[in-house]
Amino acid sequence: MPTSVSENEPHKARGMAESFGVDAERYDRTRPPYPDAMVERIVTACPGPDVLDVGCGTGIAARQFRAAGCTVLGVEPDARMADFARRAGFEVEVATFEAWDPAGRTFDAVVAGTAWHWIDPVAGAAKAAEALRPGGRLALFWHVFEPPAAVAEALAAVYRRVVPDSPISFQPATSSVDPYQGLFAKVAGGIRDAGAFGDPEEWRYDWQRFYTRDEWLDQLPTSGALTWLPPDKLAEVLADVGAAIDRMGGGFTMTYATVVVTAARA
Repeated sequence: MPTSVSENEPHKARGMAESFGVDAERYDRTRPPYPDAMVERIVTACPGPDVLDVGCGTGIAARQFRAAGCTVLGVEPDARMADFARRAGFEVEVATFEAWDPAGRTFDAVVAGTAWHWIDPVAGAAKAAEALRPGGRLALFWHVFEPPAAVAEALAAVYRRVVPDSPISFQPATSSVDPYQGLFAKVAGGIRDAGAFGDPEEWRYDWQRFYTRDEWLDQLPTSGALTWLPPDKLAEVLADVGAAIDRMGGGFTMTYATVVVTAARA
């Protein structure tokens, strides 16, 4: 797993935060969707169907909430990602969430899929409280995963060699959730500091997915640690990781946990 930038303050790394649109089509094609049970639970816990999707990207989560009967407005700082989501039929406003203006509008849910770590946890929670109706729900969720040791170690080794001065490092963890616990605690603390929510809860959904070598190498460049690499350095990273997967037989099973940090507007 990558270790977060700036001592777990990735929202300060704006260049990385707004780099994902460099290949929006690849991002949309390769990033996994969220568990249906998670979407259903969030929708059931909300007082109505109006959803604000923060950092909506290409609309991966937005499509799932729309399929569950919701009306979704996106906020996205990268205009390239916003354009992709618009082509899927979503209204998207281009802004960082901290600077976004609700203009008096309120919603039944504010959600963020693998995006809230790019947002100041205190200012973001305060803005979410402003945008939520009483009883509305803030639901922030991430895919947490740890590749098999051989893949994780190959990625860490080549990344240290190719980008020794990177603000992100890759360090294999003892548990897939461990690297994120500091982030989850900071997110929950921001929600509490906003003073407008009930106690935050944490929901977890465990699942697995098998990746072939080509499937994993297709997704890997969408990582924030890799989106800004020049082509020659990215090719070197992919070659070493691909060789590690080849040694494993050409594929592997990834174990995921999708974790939700959520609270209701008081």
